[in-house]
Amino acid sequence: MSTQTGRCYCGAFHVGTKASPQTVAYCHCSDCRRLSGAPVAAFAAFDPAHVVITPRWPDAKSHAKGVKRWFCPECGTQLGATYDYLPDQVYMPVGLFDQADRWQPQLHSHADSALPWLHIDDGLPRNAASSRASLTMASCDS
Repeated sequence: MSTQTGRCYCGAFHVGTKASPQTVAYCHCSDCRRLSGAPVAAFAAFDPAHVVITPRWPDAKSHAKGVKRWFCPECGTQLGATYDYLPDQVYMPVGLFDQADRWQPQLHSHADSALPWLHIDDGLPRNAASSRASLTMASCDS
């Protein structure tokens, strides 16, 4: 098992884990598009007990019931999110990590919300809405 490392844009926060992602997924929902500023977001899920943020997790923000998000207070980079309906997982943007090139997404979530001009022809499973069942059962080997 290798160490996963990364940081926010300004370098004020560093992330690390010795665990491989439990899953990696694209998300096409409008919230993730707004948070990432991109037409689609990609997240890796980890067991929160295995993730270390230094200096420490900043205060969580919550704008949707059952969802907590953490951001770097200096540069605004999203550091992670938890969802009540996906217990025991913290979702972290793939782009934070130095090892992002090793992790291929396994599925598309909220595919019915995908922008009509974005075409990703990768053959991965596409869930019309939430991928709750798939996300809690999937695991990655990286």
